[in-house]
Amino acid sequence: MPPPGAPLGLALKKKNIPQPTNALKSFNWSKLPENKLEGTVWTEIDDSKVFKILDLEDLERTFSAYQRQQDFFVSGNSKQKEADAIDDTLSSKLKVKELSVIDGRRAQNCNILLSRLRLSNDEIKRAILTMDEQEDLPKDMLEQLLKFVPEKSDIDLLEEHKHELDRMAKADRFLFEMSRINHYQQRLQSLYFKKKFAERVAEVKPKVEAIRSGSEEVFRSSALKQLLEVVLAFGNYMNKGQRGNAYGFKISSLNKIADTKSSIDKNITLLHYLITIVENKYPKVLNLNEELRDIPQAAKVNMTELDKEIGTLRSGLKAVEMELEYQKTQPPQPGDKFVSVVSQFITVASFSFSDVEDLLAEAKDLFTKAVKHFGEEAGKMQPNEFFGIFDQFLQAVSEAKQENENMRKRKEEEERRARMEAQLKEQRERERKIRKAKENSEEGGEFDDLVSALRSGEVFDKDLSKLKRNRKRITNQMTDSSRERPVTKLNF
Repeated sequence: MPPPGAPLGLALKKKNIPQPTNALKSFNWSKLPENKLEGTVWTEIDDSKVFKILDLEDLERTFSAYQRQQDFFVSGNSKQKEADAIDDTLSSKLKVKELSVIDGRRAQNCNILLSRLRLSNDEIKRAILTMDEQEDLPKDMLEQLLKFVPEKSDIDLLEEHKHELDRMAKADRFLFEMSRINHYQQRLQSLYFKKKFAERVAEVKPKVEAIRSGSEEVFRSSALKQLLEVVLAFGNYMNKGQRGNAYGFKISSLNKIADTKSSIDKNITLLHYLITIVENKYPKVLNLNEELRDIPQAAKVNMTELDKEIGTLRSGLKAVEMELEYQKTQPPQPGDKFVSVVSQFITVASFSFSDVEDLLAEAKDLFTKAVKHFGEEAGKMQPNEFFGIFDQFLQAVSEAKQENENMRKRKEEEERRARMEAQLKEQRERERKIRKAKENSEEGGEFDDLVSALRSGEVFDKDLSKLKRNRKRITNQMTDSSRERPVTKLNF
């Protein structure tokens, strides 16, 4: 008769599988259900032939669950005889027999974690039962411990060897002892959630506050309202036909103002011009950054992700509440403080989470009003998109203001240089006129001396160059005399 579960049309031959003399490492496979075998290649396979060919002893030595020192993993008769010749007492000291039935890579990673924890299994167990009242388990270590929760396959294998507890490898013994804790995984998850709760609320709450305050700011800002009015006037004035005569515009148009270039100077845009007008005519608009100070933070919030974070908090809190109800029905274990600690935590956390939910509902309502306030469709705009428009515009305004200031300073510097050049030019012209006048005066004096010499006849017995030198000396004396005259007069 076919075994239970097998299809009636397929008679399965009973397996005759040799049994190993010692425990072997497991092969973590997924068995194909017997009711899925019909019509597959598996009906054509007979593994009993393979057992007759395999060296089962070598297979057992190679994949034994007992981990020995490498020197003792030997094959061949000569090496085995040499090992057998060692004294039994010495051999028992040298051989390290450890039972390991879990996956090697998993065991290695678990050992690394345990070495970082630096706690014994008993200390870890006590920390979990007391909900870590002594703060022995950091949050990052708890997160890693959740990756090494004993799986059902691990527990089944470990249960088979529970009578060999002293021989178990470190990782195997850890998993075995943790599996003895009632609802170990749920306790661990509850403890991790408890430790992370305040941090997660602290991450979520500012995002909710940013949406709420940002919505209020754009709704109430008088500077923004005035600015939109000026921009609307610009647009209606500059645009004609169907593009003009507007009563409003999409707020995304704010970030297109800078696309319009000046026909005089391509470095100047309509935004530069708008800022100049605002500074001169509407100084109150300059308070825009102050009135919209929370916009940059609101522009970073994605509502979908925020809802997901809130949902994670809600589901985590619900899971802890369910585990609390379960643990209340269980007989208390020595040192188990789950019920008392978690009951208090749930009371505080529920109130805190309820506060966050109320803030979120208020923020969503204000956001919807703010979006509609500017003629946009609330269902089609996320906070990061809506506030991002204003944030981008505020940044552009700040940059344009700085550029205006730089242009103003350059213009002042150019004007200052022009004035200095004009003054320098004027000074040079004065100096040139003075030199020319002096030269003319010297030439006139020499001519008079020459005429006088001709009349007196001195020109024939004196050197003309000497007359020139004399004339120059007399001129200098007269100049010195004229300089000293005011001093003499003052002294008198």
